[in-house]
Amino acid sequence: MKRKSIKDWGNDERPRERALQNGISSLSNAELLAILIGSGNSDESAVELSQRILSSVRQNLHELSRLTLSDLMQNFKGIGQAKGLTILAAIELGRRRMVAKSPHYFRIATSEDVFKAFFPLVGDLPYEEFWIATLNRSNKVIHKQKISQGGVSETIVDVKVILKVALERLASGILLCHNHPSGNLLPSRADDKMTWEINRAARLCDIQLVDHVIISGTRFYSYADEGRLDVSI
Repeated sequence: MKRKSIKDWGNDERPRERALQNGISSLSNAELLAILIGSGNSDESAVELSQRILSSVRQNLHELSRLTLSDLMQNFKGIGQAKGLTILAAIELGRRRMVAKSPHYFRIATSEDVFKAFFPLVGDLPYEEFWIATLNRSNKVIHKQKISQGGVSETIVDVKVILKVALERLASGILLCHNHPSGNLLPSRADDKMTWEINRAARLCDIQLVDHVIISGTRFYSYADEGRLDVSI
């Protein structure tokens, strides 16, 4: 049986035509995904296949972004390399859009601001990364930089590297962020020890540690909010 293509549908069923008539925002997530893949398989239309893909991640776009090319090709009939890469490319463009904010956005006032600044960088990763952001006196981000990359449960951080980045940028303050791919949001004893050591070293250089945020999925933990930047070890 020939694959069901969007071209074979009635005009009122075609996502492209509805988008042109009513605007792209009028489409469901499945319809947007169907436009990307173009056609389904011998048993499903493009929208039906897209609905099944979304159902596999409980309609959660964050979980969709964690799927690999291999996941898509192996688990969904009709998704080959070209269609899989199209989906991943669209997700990556969305991620880059979140990163590419205008400069005034990066004034940090709350832990939510820290989360928004770093989530596009680490929120979807299946392994840990540790990042630093340097701040000027107005708490505007001067620079963001990845410090290290590790495995699924830890990453090694050198305090000297943190201070080097901050001093080179003449920072008045710093933000720290790393992710927990495991889904466990709470900091480990190693996280506490690292935060304390970096905070102590930064003070010696007259640099303020403004916050250390741990991101796990779409949730975050803030040392500043919890009053634990000076946590004893």
